[in-house]
Order: sequence, then structure tokens, then C-alpha cells
Amino acid sequence: MAEVKLNFDEVTVGDEAPVKTHTLTRTDLVKYAGASGDFNPMHHDEVKAQAAGQPSVFGHGMFSMGFLATAITEWVGIGNLRRFGVRFVSQSWPDDEFRTRIVVTDKRKEDGENLLDLEVELLQQDDKQIVSGTAVAAVPPA
Repeated sequence: MAEVKLNFDEVTVGDEAPVKTHTLTRTDLVKYAGASGDFNPMHHDEVKAQAAGQPSVFGHGMFSMGFLATAITEWVGIGNLRRFGVRFVSQSWPDDEFRTRIVVTDKRKEDGENLLDLEVELLQQDDKQIVSGTAVAAVPPA
């Protein structure tokens, strides 16, 4: 997806970013494990995950957070994210369909920057929250 160019003067409270979607695959889990070094067997070994009482392997929380961060950055622009914090709400599973929701909750000027306060979340196909949080982005004036 091409980076969306926002400007502070045209954004209003309540505006939403374009939705970013992705279907989580087992290949995603293995690739993320390799990239992050997180080889917890709960993310890639079906037998061990089930022996631990899980229905299957499950997604890395940081993969979900990173997917949400990518959607934010694609909307506000590279280098414009000032703060990003999340809470991991529930697990993600192979074949979950991720969908982002990013909403402007406030606009303000602070320390010479035009800032947008954002409420952010990553949802599963049944609208169950996987990740919730907030972000602050600086965007240029018109």
C-alpha cells in the first residue's frame, strides 16, 4: 500500500485510517520466529501447543503489534509516529483475518508539532479485539 499523505488542517476528530487486512498463516508464524528469534514452541509446534492445553499454535503478540504499527505508519507517514502503546487483549490463531481500526481522537499543537491522538486496535474476523492501544503522530500542516 502506498503511503497516505495527511495534513493537519484537513484531518478531523473521528476520521479513520484506511483498514489494513491480513490473514495470519502458519508461514507468518515461522517467518516471524526467525526474524525475531522468538522460538517459543507455542508459536510453531502443534504437538507441544496442544500438550500445553492450547487448541493450536498461536500468533506472536509482537507480530500483531507490528502489523498494527505498519497500518498506522502507512497512514501518518514514515518517521511521524511519536508514541505507540498497546495492550495485548487476546490470542491470534492461524487463519484469523486481521483488520485494523485507527481513529483520530484529538488534534493539538505541542512543542511546534501538529499532533494527532489516535485510538488503535487490531480485530479478528468476528470483531474480537486482539490488540488495543493509543498512538500519537505528528503530521505537517497544509
